[in-house]
Amino acid sequence: MPDPLQHIAKLFIAFGIIFTVLGALLLLFKNSGIPFLGKLPGDIVLQRKNFTFYFPVATSILLSIILSVIFYVISRK
Repeated sequence: MPDPLQHIAKLFIAFGIIFTVLGALLLLFKNSGIPFLGKLPGDIVLQRKNFTFYFPVATSILLSIILSVIFYVISRK
């Protein structure tokens, strides 16, 4: 019987690779590509003299829905 800890470790490695690739793509295409990313009406931006707080609520929800649909379609067999 395979060790469940080994499966979890492989899953974490796969997610790490996926997040690294997505992060690199976002850095490469930050000025072009997806124009609405981070600029939706529900995103919160507070700017003071020496402080900027940015919380992309609407963008996070939209990306969550998109990724959920993609993973649902992929997992269906």
